Amino acid sequence: MKFIDKLLVASRRNKSLLCVGLDPDPELMPKVSLLEFNKAIVDATADLVCAYKPNLAFYEVLGIDGLKVLQKTIEHIPGHIPVIGDGKRGDISNTAKAYAKALFVTFGFDAATVSPYLGFDSIEPFIGYKDKGVFILCRTSNLGALDFQNLLDTQGIPLYETVARKAKEWNVHDNVGLVVGATYPDELKTIRQLCPDMPLLIPGIGAQGGDLASAVKFGVDARAEKAIIVAARQILYAAREKDFAEAARHSARELRDSINQLVNQVGH
Repeated sequence: MKFIDKLLVASRRNKSLLCVGLDPDPELMPKVSLLEFNKAIVDATADLVCAYKPNLAFYEVLGIDGLKVLQKTIEHIPGHIPVIGDGKRGDISNTAKAYAKALFVTFGFDAATVSPYLGFDSIEPFIGYKDKGVFILCRTSNLGALDFQNLLDTQGIPLYETVARKAKEWNVHDNVGLVVGATYPDELKTIRQLCPDMPLLIPGIGAQGGDLASAVKFGVDARAEKAIIVAARQILYAAREKDFAEAARHSARELRDSINQLVNQVGH
């Protein structure tokens, strides 16, 4: 099954545009192992999400043991729910081939995040996995995004728009999407207009301060789909005692339902 089809099946089944970021931080977690924590979060939320998104950094920092937890976490996620490997990879073509194989074959992710800075040959190996999703960084949610992503070319077009246009051009297998932060709603609106049919991975709500209503209004496509709204800390650490999984479920359900209410309000 192609990534976009798997995403839509999960989204429709769970009536959800919510993606939970599996980014375990031992300093914030209750006193359980990382694997126990991840399994409990997945078990508590699997009927409320359209996807999961582990950020590789939280596992790589723990060395081999962390990567083993990552692999076992992926294996624990129900097979009908897509898993997005958030590593923001970007390197020359030969290295990119190894990165793509590592994420898509070795770990078995359904999709990955990649950086466009090195150009098409750094992304082509990922796109070549036709059944996998490739989310290109376009307008990221962090403050430093302003350093480059809004720079204008000689025709007055900002870099993030050029990235969106290029991504649309490269989307020959219908497996390319864009990462667009909820913290920049005007840019999100522009990008959705430029790429009306692409899936958008939208981080930045919750701890980063992005506006949920704007993320929904400008992020969904014409069928009120293909927006993947990411939340991590507000769900993972809704409680830090033994009831953490129950609290995570409550937080995820509230957020999923809030998103659905907003979809209805914008008339989709």
